[in-house]
Amino acid sequence: MKLVSYGGGTNSTAMLIGMRDWSWIPDAILFADTGGERPETYEHLERMQLWCKRNGFPEITIIRKEGNNETLEEECLRKKTLPPVAFGFKTCSLKYKIEPFEKWCNNNSECKKVWDNGKVVQKFIGIDADELHRAVKSKSSKYQNEYPLLLWEWGRDDCITAIKKENLPLPGKSACFFCPNAKPAEILELPPDLQDRAMAMEENAELNKIKGLGRDWSWTHLIKTAGLQETFPFYSEMPCGCYDG
Repeated sequence: MKLVSYGGGTNSTAMLIGMRDWSWIPDAILFADTGGERPETYEHLERMQLWCKRNGFPEITIIRKEGNNETLEEECLRKKTLPPVAFGFKTCSLKYKIEPFEKWCNNNSECKKVWDNGKVVQKFIGIDADELHRAVKSKSSKYQNEYPLLLWEWGRDDCITAIKKENLPLPGKSACFFCPNAKPAEILELPPDLQDRAMAMEENAELNKIKGLGRDWSWTHLIKTAGLQETFPFYSEMPCGCYDG
């Protein structure tokens, strides 16, 4: 059984195009929604739903964390904290991306048939040839991670070329709008309402070891001083596990 872990970004979009060209039709395409994806990601999802229909692919299934249906943003506000990656942890991607994927599989009859027959579910992941270090074996014996972009030797530029040849607009970065790994320019490009929500999250958080979503600097300071000539802290990115282009 072929399952695509679709992140909604450049790599996973290029992977779908390549799979179509190789006649690798997936049995399901899953997108784990944190409830706080960037606006362009939701727009791209709608675009790719139409693409899947035109190309004989299954509809992209939107999955979410089960329980109280709380989004990552709502959880942070309730707990008066920030996303775990701001503190150096990757549990937000585990809880809102990986766990919903595995929950869906555990409840899927076709996946159960595969496991009952002693086989594994193939999980297709969009990691390109420029980030080989991210390609790892599945920690679960129920899955086999597949990295077709590595097989095709497609790097970032190859993924972009494939999307352009398909006459699709580039999807943009796939991440939460309040992700601590956002670059200053990306923060300032956010719509005002999303900037306000990010600043509200910072203001609500009870912090002592970090200053805000930027870890050693706050998004609130950046947004409110935008355009002023002042020294700004050096930006440092720490991968969170859910980045897709």
